[in-house]
Amino acid sequence: MDYCCNSYKTMTRRNVLQATGAGLATLLTMSVRSLVVHAGQDRKAAADHVILLWMSGGMSHVDTFDPKPDNAAIAGEFKSINTSADGIQLGEILPLTAKQMKHASLVRSLHGAEGDHGRATYNLLTNYRMTPQLVHPSLGSVVVSQLAQQGDLPAFVSVSGRALSSGYLGQKCEAYYIGSAGTPDPYAKLPDGLTHIRANKRLELLQQMNKQYASTRTDDLFDATQGTYAAADKFMHSPALKAFDLDAEKPETRAAYGDSSFGRGCLLARRLVDEGVRFVQVNLGGFDTHSNNFTTMRRLGGIIDPAIGSLLSDLAASGKLDRTLVLMMSEFGRTPTINSNAGRDHHPGVFSALLAGGGLKKGTVFGASDADARKPKDQPVTPGDIHATICHQLGIDPETRVETPLGRPMRLVDEGTPIKSLLTG
Repeated sequence: MDYCCNSYKTMTRRNVLQATGAGLATLLTMSVRSLVVHAGQDRKAAADHVILLWMSGGMSHVDTFDPKPDNAAIAGEFKSINTSADGIQLGEILPLTAKQMKHASLVRSLHGAEGDHGRATYNLLTNYRMTPQLVHPSLGSVVVSQLAQQGDLPAFVSVSGRALSSGYLGQKCEAYYIGSAGTPDPYAKLPDGLTHIRANKRLELLQQMNKQYASTRTDDLFDATQGTYAAADKFMHSPALKAFDLDAEKPETRAAYGDSSFGRGCLLARRLVDEGVRFVQVNLGGFDTHSNNFTTMRRLGGIIDPAIGSLLSDLAASGKLDRTLVLMMSEFGRTPTINSNAGRDHHPGVFSALLAGGGLKKGTVFGASDADARKPKDQPVTPGDIHATICHQLGIDPETRVETPLGRPMRLVDEGTPIKSLLTG
């Protein structure tokens, strides 16, 4: 059994019911809940990996990716700065990101359907609206459900925050959670007091008992559980674990990303992609700026700017950006109007996303907000369009359907189409 959840292409509903009780409190915590999956890789992929930079809380678009320099009432305290891409300006708190805009593109006409943090996060990360009847999988889970695993590491890793549920795709598509980049992962080593010799003896004893059990009966769930144990043991002894050791990087490289959890997360994301991880999500919160927006955004800019700038620069220099798609977005934007507490409130009407690499066009802008940054002026983009674009670049058909454990067919992308103007092919 590998970490990628397309191990089972066709399974009966009986298999599903047999497996729903599976659970294993081990390293990878992966079950064998199965479903019918049609692998949608019938097109040539332009990208192999995705790094999602998730800005939780609602990042202000007018202070970052969609400044309005001609409207002082909207711009507030921040000025706009030119970038390495002709005609594109960013907010002044992103000077290092501005230098890398020649490698990236912006979508400035993204609009959502929810103004509540939880519901909007769900909408942006799953491309579905939240309903009480069904839990939909997040983008990372969708990606790893359709792409084969590369290497020994989990296919989906979430850093400094947990990803949303894999929903009906099952536990095998859940993200492997890293609490803080740069600190030892407690699940990648044996518990204190347990030596490798004792651990191996325990595994040998378990194998003997399992062999005896297997000689008397056939049990698909038992076989899958053994596969999970084997995968966990392989992971713990894999040379690929070196990717988690940020001390292996030069001090100047670590410093360039910034002395922050987010900066170390972005550095780790680059290293994980080098080891074949398909989808890495790096999380940063704190963008709910109902008050003191400019003070908070200046502080957050000091965190995200060196990390994003260094990530794009390093990926471009190594050539890895060609096959790695970087996506930065939030659940919604903030109001152009500055409230009485010097803050900005929730605004799903229009906001922005940054996309770089993975075969997408560089140094361009798709869509625009109106003069007041309140709604799309032209070329409106939905969360489904973003998801469809990501899937398209990975060689995944956005219209691929999967069956839930109850046999309900669901599209990977709900009513979204790739943004053709960003595609190079």
